[in-house]
Amino acid sequence: MNRPIDADAAEEMHKLFLEVIAAPAFDEAAKAKFASKKNLRLVEVIDPRSPGRIRPGAPETNSNDWVLKNISGGLLVQDADVRPLQDADLKVVTKRPPTPEETRALLFAWKVCKHVKSNAIVYARDGQTVGVGAGQMSRVDSAKIGAMKAQLPLKGTVAASDAFFPFPDGVEEIAKAGATAIIQPGGSQRDPEVIEAADRLGLAMLFTGVRHFSH
Repeated sequence: MNRPIDADAAEEMHKLFLEVIAAPAFDEAAKAKFASKKNLRLVEVIDPRSPGRIRPGAPETNSNDWVLKNISGGLLVQDADVRPLQDADLKVVTKRPPTPEETRALLFAWKVCKHVKSNAIVYARDGQTVGVGAGQMSRVDSAKIGAMKAQLPLKGTVAASDAFFPFPDGVEEIAKAGATAIIQPGGSQRDPEVIEAADRLGLAMLFTGVRHFSH
């Protein structure tokens, strides 16, 4: 969870089979509710930059600013994917711009896509993830798997891609699933072909100029 858990949230979560819950905080009523679960573990995740957690003289940056990956013979250190998307980043590249409702859903899908292993395709509505395709070598396969895994109708959803579409086939697969708009970084040599496919299929498309691409 990304916010403290109160009694109402605990009441709903208590209905589920859960083994571990991580959250910034749990109020006393929530703890009491969870106490009846025999093997449930509660973990408080404290922001390292919060008051009382910063050492005197410590630099403004912290380990959350970096992602470390083990590689043969060393360590790869890269910037964490924490840059928020700005309005100025968004570029409408299709003839049809997204509707306000589609835009809200696209921005939500973009946030979810950040946490999905590449190649990643996320189908969503405003505030609701509908289907996720993750970890494939082919982006079009991720589009197919995301549609296949959906438990709710895909008609009228939007889609987010964590990196650019190398070919138009991914866009065609997303349109086939029923999505009406796509958000993606752009930057492919075949961007004109991808945009043309979106226009031909009546989709709106936003470029962000920013990649997620989680490995």
